[in-house]
Amino acid sequence: MNKIFEQLLQRRGVGGDFLRPRYEQLADAFLLPDMKAAVERISRAVEQKEKILIYGDYDADGVTASVIMYDTLRLAGAEQIKIVLPDRFVDGYGMSVKLVEQAKTWGAQLVISVDCGSNNSAVIAELKENYIDTVVTDHHEILGDLPDAVAVVNPKRAAEGELRELCGAGVAFMVARGLVQAGRIESGREKWLMDLVLIGTVCDSMLLNRQNRILTYYGMKVLAKTKRVGLIELLRVAGVKKIDSEAIGFRIGPRLNAAGRMDSAKLALDLLMATSRVKAARLAQELEDLNSARKHAQQTANSEIEERGVGNDTVLVVVGDWHEGILGIIAGWVVERYKRPAFVLAQNGDVLKGSGRSFGDFNLAEGLVACRDSIIGGGGHAGACGLKLAPEKEDEFRVKINAYYKSLQLVNQERFLKRVADVEVGDTKDLSLDLIREMRELEPYGPGNLEPVFCVRNGLVVEAKRLGEEGKHLRLMVAKAAEKGIKLVAFYAQADWLQIEVGDRVDVWFNLVENEWNNLRSVEGRILKIVLASSESI
Repeated sequence: MNKIFEQLLQRRGVGGDFLRPRYEQLADAFLLPDMKAAVERISRAVEQKEKILIYGDYDADGVTASVIMYDTLRLAGAEQIKIVLPDRFVDGYGMSVKLVEQAKTWGAQLVISVDCGSNNSAVIAELKENYIDTVVTDHHEILGDLPDAVAVVNPKRAAEGELRELCGAGVAFMVARGLVQAGRIESGREKWLMDLVLIGTVCDSMLLNRQNRILTYYGMKVLAKTKRVGLIELLRVAGVKKIDSEAIGFRIGPRLNAAGRMDSAKLALDLLMATSRVKAARLAQELEDLNSARKHAQQTANSEIEERGVGNDTVLVVVGDWHEGILGIIAGWVVERYKRPAFVLAQNGDVLKGSGRSFGDFNLAEGLVACRDSIIGGGGHAGACGLKLAPEKEDEFRVKINAYYKSLQLVNQERFLKRVADVEVGDTKDLSLDLIREMRELEPYGPGNLEPVFCVRNGLVVEAKRLGEEGKHLRLMVAKAAEKGIKLVAFYAQADWLQIEVGDRVDVWFNLVENEWNNLRSVEGRILKIVLASSESI
């Protein structure tokens, strides 16, 4: 075992159970609230050949959960199944009021929500008035009374336990396991759904506790040999050569999300449901183009925010004329850049709509409840949410959300964003391809199992170069003990990082990646933070 990898395992306190978990260690599906009622109602729908409408969400978790539920119902013997996804720009998040008419027109007798529904009591009540049953499968915080559904399978209903951290795709998969336990699906067939569970879990930034570790560990294995032509073509177009955290979080996820952000989530759904390689290739290229447009819009917005500044509030409320579909990404960038919780809003008709991102002990869902008199609506998780408010309420909301934050008396929240090294490197030649190979046993990365951070202290900068047409990227070669050192890169580097010169001594924190160019493989680092050895942080 590589000595640095051994240090890494000791630092994290993980061993064989984490590195090689067993599928049999997954929790009993019937531990989830209302699972028994959900399985019984789905079984009856299958037996009576009812029409079943699946209602999902427009992000990667919602789309993958929708396909998991569709495949689950097929495996259970259902014949008439339809998937409906909301339009982010028309319907917003959750079960749209249009769903009732859609379900009636199609003749649905059962609606199954995935990744939504827990806070849609009015729509579910109207479905019931029209003799349409609803089974909710969701993982979002419940902000009021439970809807009057046949079942509300939501792990957040439990006071504690590892299942609370399931994503929407994970909950849908547990329904599949419930149907396996009930004898409706042949045991083992549900495992082929785990490629989508992996994508949903990683892209929704779920805590990688023991249960999610099992799901994602086996999900990586299934994705590596997936039979879904849509995923095969998406991997090809995205240039993915190996299945790892970067492939999922930075290539697959953003492209699936680009559909709902920039156009329609149906593009991503159609890709995952495709059976024709030709159709899948066309859809994958469409998603590639949408993702490129998304990146451009995002960079434009980020630059605008940096130029004008964000003010001194503890909780930032940033408003601009940006594409609605990228507001969540911008909010995440604002949090990373300014180390404060942030809401990013844009005008949508006669209202402001947007997303919030947080970290540490500040729960956004609870914050919205505290500000409910100042907003039209909203909801989500502790770390991510959506909201809508009247333009004239912008200042009022800003004041109230900051007052609420102050009332919590939170201390030292920036520690949750602090880059802490797992291993301090004494000799850069020890950062080898063998180390990267062993580190793959830890993947996928995410909350609770973050990508390892390495630190070189008092390293000598032997090369410094600005890259790109506008010189916004940075490449350094930093040596410690070894003569050559390690190549380190930063895309869209902070302006002050670009001032580093050959001969400087630096402390640098970075993630390790394997670079492949012209069939040559090498180790390089992605810079997270740089400190001049004789200066303040830059």
